[in-house]
Amino acid sequence: MEESMEEEEGGGSGGYEAMMDDQNHNNWEASMDGYRRLLPPQPPPPTSSSSSSPREPPGVQLLAVAAAATERKGPKEGLGPPPEANGVTMMMMKSCDAAPAKAATAPTPSATININTSTSKFLMNVITIEDYKSTYWPKLDGAIDQLLTQSPGDYIPISYEQIYSCVYKCVCQQHSEQMYSDLIKKITNHLERVSKELQASPPELYIERFNLALGQYMGALQSIVPLFIYMNKFYIETKLNRDLKDDLIKLFTEHVAEKHIYSLMPLLLEAQSTPFQITPSTMANIVKGLYTLRPEWVQMAPALFSKFIPNILPPAMESELQQYAAQDQKLQRDLLQNGFARWLITTCQFQRVQIVNVSWMCFYS
Repeated sequence: MEESMEEEEGGGSGGYEAMMDDQNHNNWEASMDGYRRLLPPQPPPPTSSSSSSPREPPGVQLLAVAAAATERKGPKEGLGPPPEANGVTMMMMKSCDAAPAKAATAPTPSATININTSTSKFLMNVITIEDYKSTYWPKLDGAIDQLLTQSPGDYIPISYEQIYSCVYKCVCQQHSEQMYSDLIKKITNHLERVSKELQASPPELYIERFNLALGQYMGALQSIVPLFIYMNKFYIETKLNRDLKDDLIKLFTEHVAEKHIYSLMPLLLEAQSTPFQITPSTMANIVKGLYTLRPEWVQMAPALFSKFIPNILPPAMESELQQYAAQDQKLQRDLLQNGFARWLITTCQFQRVQIVNVSWMCFYS
């Protein structure tokens, strides 16, 4: 009786195991059929083995190996994959399904909006030639007017930062050539007006007014050139191989100095022969300014230029010392006649060379 009970228990356990194996086998085959339907149709196997033949995806190879093992083991051995195998299979199936979706993902609307926004911002910053003529150049034109007409030492209430920013933006937007042309035209028109005003000046005011025009223009260049330094660096020096300051000085030479040099020089020589007809500072400014504009003008009056610019005349000779002493004596007499007194004159003699050292303290009597 005990043996029969054991046989029944053994038979019952064996039947339960067989039933579970069949159920696992059915679940495995159902999952395999479902996965094969998800895969794209495979090309027929090549007729000849070649290294260049297309290879199946790793997931298909792994499933094929598992299926072959299942067929070899039969219905009672390992038909139900272990939990790890089920997890790997599901991950591979999910990765295969997700790959085409990622490849075909269309750009999101937010990305398109960002691109359009950045493009519109760039287009808004573009300065057209109309913008330059209507907005930027009028600001530069007004600032140049104030700088050209200011008196030396005056304060001009303009924003140098704003003017420099206008120049910078115009250069970056490829308006350097137009801006340089407008600047030259603007200053040329100003100098032509100055020249006409000098021509209408009476002789007794001619020297003073020329000195005022020269000093005013040179003072304006000290502000104009730095404001246009960006244009000078990236257009004038690079493409024209010139310098902005030299070009602007040349404009004054051509439109003012050259037109008045032959009227100015006789007046300067006359003023030199008459002490204090004009102040020494005015005479020095004009002579140094003319030498800066064109050094060749020294040949018109070497003695005049030598009084204010060194090394104009050749070195003095010993035989000319008496002549220099006579000139100093004449100067002393002229000064005494104009109200100056108390001269201290020291004459020293070294090796039969008489050197006159004149030092004076001038007072009005």
